[in-house]
Amino acid sequence: NDLLNLTQPQAIAGICNRYIAAGARLLATNTFNANRISQADYGMEGRVRQINLAAAKIIRTCVDAAIAADGIQRWVAGSLGPTNKTLSLSPRVSDPGYREVTFDEVKSVYREQIDALLEGGVDFILIETVFDTLNAKAAAFAAAEAGDALGRAVPVMLSMTLTDLSGRNLSGQTVEAFWHSIRHVKPVAVGLNCSFGATELRPHVQALARQADTLLM
Repeated sequence: NDLLNLTQPQAIAGICNRYIAAGARLLATNTFNANRISQADYGMEGRVRQINLAAAKIIRTCVDAAIAADGIQRWVAGSLGPTNKTLSLSPRVSDPGYREVTFDEVKSVYREQIDALLEGGVDFILIETVFDTLNAKAAAFAAAEAGDALGRAVPVMLSMTLTDLSGRNLSGQTVEAFWHSIRHVKPVAVGLNCSFGATELRPHVQALARQADTLLM
């Protein structure tokens, strides 16, 4: 629950500290659904900035304290979920051209979230559970704009989610096509998540690695 960043910050900090104690070097904020589209389901659109800012500060404080204690470098990733809208598909079977949101609207939603996460001190933006590549591109565009406004590059990581064993996401892309669609972002990391078990995911991870490793060299 994203709202826990405001109502139970000590609980979030406690979880973060347990991950640090277990050896984690990269910790993500509890902000998967902390965007205006997703929060509209709960009437919490007006709290989006507050939630993201608090989440980033909680993890930043824990990570900085750990670094000061043992000198081991750690990083904070600001988590962006896919929202519950899709830019590539129509929710109306009888109207395939219909969209509930536009690219600019989704980009604006992500920009609000990213600005607050960066203000709170995250090192990376993690665009995760990508079921619609166009949504991810809107998020990456927002991150680039946020970086331009700050006068610095904002590192981005992406994580695609597959919807079936054919190895495609909901918007129909294979991992190879996904990589070609987002490679211009120059992500520091790209991977797969929330799909199947390790055995089923392995060939798709290998296919992604072959593309990404080759094209980044």
